[in-house]
Amino acid sequence: MWRNYLTVGVRSLMKNRAYALINILGLAIGMAACLIILLFVRYELTYDKALPGSENAYQFQTYYHDPDTGEESYLQMAAYVTKQALLKDFPQIEQAVYIQSSRPVVIRNGEPFEVEDFKFADGPLFDILQFPFVQGNPKTALANPGSVVLTESEAQKRFGGENPMGQTLTVVAQGKNTDYRVTGVVKDPPKNSHVKLSMVARYDPSSYWADNPDFLTQWGWQSGHMYLRLKPGTDAAAINAQLPAWEKRNIADQVFGGQRFNQGDIADFALVNIRDVHLGKAQDGAMTPGNDRRTIITFAVVALLILGMACVNFVNLATARASQRAREVALRKVLGANRRQLIVQFLSESVLVAAIAMLVALAIAEVTLPAISGFLDADLDMTYFGRSGLLLPILALVLVVGAAGGLYPAFYLSRFQPAKVLKANKSAADAEGSGRLRGVLVVSQFAVSIGLIICTAVVYTQTVYARTSDPGYQREGLIQLDGAGRRQIQPMLDTIVAEMAKVDGVVSVGRTTIGIATPNSSNTGVQLPGRQEPVNIGQYNIDDGFFKTMGIKLIAGRSFDRSRPADSSERPFPEDPAAERAFAARGANIVVNELAAKRMGFKSPADAIGKQLKAALVDPEYGGMVPINIIGVVQDSRFRSVREPIDSIMFFYDPRSINQILVRYSSKDPAAVRDRIEGVWKRLAPDVPFQAKFSDEIVGKLYQAEGARAAIFAAFALLAVIVGCLGLFGLASFTAERRTKEIGIRKVLGARTRDIVRLLVWQFTRPVIVANLIAWPIAWWVMRDWLNKFDDRIALGPTPFVAAGLLALIIAIGTIAAHAIKVASANPIRALRYE
Repeated sequence: MWRNYLTVGVRSLMKNRAYALINILGLAIGMAACLIILLFVRYELTYDKALPGSENAYQFQTYYHDPDTGEESYLQMAAYVTKQALLKDFPQIEQAVYIQSSRPVVIRNGEPFEVEDFKFADGPLFDILQFPFVQGNPKTALANPGSVVLTESEAQKRFGGENPMGQTLTVVAQGKNTDYRVTGVVKDPPKNSHVKLSMVARYDPSSYWADNPDFLTQWGWQSGHMYLRLKPGTDAAAINAQLPAWEKRNIADQVFGGQRFNQGDIADFALVNIRDVHLGKAQDGAMTPGNDRRTIITFAVVALLILGMACVNFVNLATARASQRAREVALRKVLGANRRQLIVQFLSESVLVAAIAMLVALAIAEVTLPAISGFLDADLDMTYFGRSGLLLPILALVLVVGAAGGLYPAFYLSRFQPAKVLKANKSAADAEGSGRLRGVLVVSQFAVSIGLIICTAVVYTQTVYARTSDPGYQREGLIQLDGAGRRQIQPMLDTIVAEMAKVDGVVSVGRTTIGIATPNSSNTGVQLPGRQEPVNIGQYNIDDGFFKTMGIKLIAGRSFDRSRPADSSERPFPEDPAAERAFAARGANIVVNELAAKRMGFKSPADAIGKQLKAALVDPEYGGMVPINIIGVVQDSRFRSVREPIDSIMFFYDPRSINQILVRYSSKDPAAVRDRIEGVWKRLAPDVPFQAKFSDEIVGKLYQAEGARAAIFAAFALLAVIVGCLGLFGLASFTAERRTKEIGIRKVLGARTRDIVRLLVWQFTRPVIVANLIAWPIAWWVMRDWLNKFDDRIALGPTPFVAAGLLALIIAIGTIAAHAIKVASANPIRALRYE
């Protein structure tokens, strides 16, 4: 019996090659998309799950809420002081390690190099994050300060074929040279890990922060990541429930402008398992770019929709060509076949088509997967056997698709009555309701296609807008240099800036602690008259060339003048008590941006000029509140992504306490200007690697995720359109064939070719118009929700909706026009010769 079903199925496919090709190709595209998305979804959901002991490894996170603006910030980081407080109050915590990201200069054999993803750890990190070791003992590798562990790739880069174990590396950090001995080599963390590291050095935080001991005790100083290992069986949710009370016990009140203030009032904390960090709500301060479950679900749903469109093609074409198999069904029934046998036969044929399509889909997936993996920067691979093998999902997908695509046609075809079908000149092709069903399915296909086209257009337009919108400064013609805050640079910093200003093509040079997409964030409380609670305002240092270099416009007042001592906020480092007290007594002149002036309660920028407030700029022992005088107001500037709100900022004149140098150039050869700047740097600071990027590079990387998302939606939209057009092409072919005699009669009665073409085109463009009415509100709702995640966004106007509808209409007309013209131009005698 099964052999007969297989034989009949193969014969049916061979007899109708166009039908078979359309079905197999459409299903193959849908299945390939589904498989690739299945791999990607599984990849995203398995972050850090393969790490031994991951079920007991947790990250301690900090969540902030600004009571003034309602803005929320979810940090994967925590203050160093939280470590001892947690170990003291929660015996369920077996171990805690604090790690701090850094980019120090490392020297080997007299050659300096900068290391990205360098981490300082205050304990044996690999007891908690148990990445496998290639060399060394993970239990003792970071047992003592002065030891360093390298990843396999970093060891290869720095030592080549030489054995790194026992070798010495000199790390230059905080202006000090410290020797570290290599005690282990660990495998590189996989790409589906939230952890990114190249070197991990065991350090002593007390000596490292000797010049700035506040780091060890301040609850508002989040500069590292805290990892905890809980005892087996511990309920992390129970600990999280106790954290509000833990805050009250451990975070002491501070006096601010005569008023009580507590860091716990604006902060919450949470233990998050490392397997949940990647898709968690805390993405600020992340080591690797995170994701969110809604995005993953969206991709999965879109892949299923494309697969569903392919199944719709199967149903449409099977019911459309029912007349060709009606007599076969009638004869089988006359010869004794019951309906159950016929259903099994047609389902078997459907599964056969699905199986062939799956083979094609696997070939497509294997060929395209390397390129997709590179585009997504993910390690996606097709593994068929083993615990994570795809064999069972593939077999399940074949059966599900076979059943989904063949179930309705099987029941539809098997219900034909032999007496009606075998009656002279009678066909069962137009069973009641089949035409309406095909219409509904075609509408659903194009609704999906139009919706994806709209989403692609909106995402792409928003990405372009983010890259090109006015950020409040002149983005073009800027070079940003990192590493200017290193202590070994301080003695020659003024000379470097002066020499760079002389370089041919350089217009101006500025210094700052906030640059283009810099990750640091610094805030302090400002006491406003008549208000008890302080207002948090950003606090950043600049020099007198910063505003000119950035092209930030002065709206009211004046800018900083180095010849005016009152403008300077410079103080010695390390901290000098006498200088701190003197600064607190005399105060400082500041420049604020428009948003800061507004948050300070001023009606206009001009109203802010000359006003004096107080800000927490020194420790309470030195006076705490420092008088600040507003001398100027500049326009708001967006230094970070459009996803984030614009910072309210107070600028202080302190040209030595900076992190970045910005260079404004005017040249037709930007690369040559950069090379000349690099020459100045290497001449004056040969021991510090030169790190410079054009502003366009920085902004491009900032919106890389949005660009990738636009490309993915575009690929999905293209696949949806291809699958929809395949179905429409096949349906138009069979419909035109079925209406051959009708068209012949119309032509005999005087219908012109263009009348026939208009008739056939209208039959298939009408569902596209209806599809627009369905797709538009759904796409509007989805895209509005997505755009609301951006602080600055495009207006969701009618253009992408109308354009998508017209594009779908043109594609539909183009798909069926050839058939329509061919049928309309045929000689009616051929169609009516037997009538």
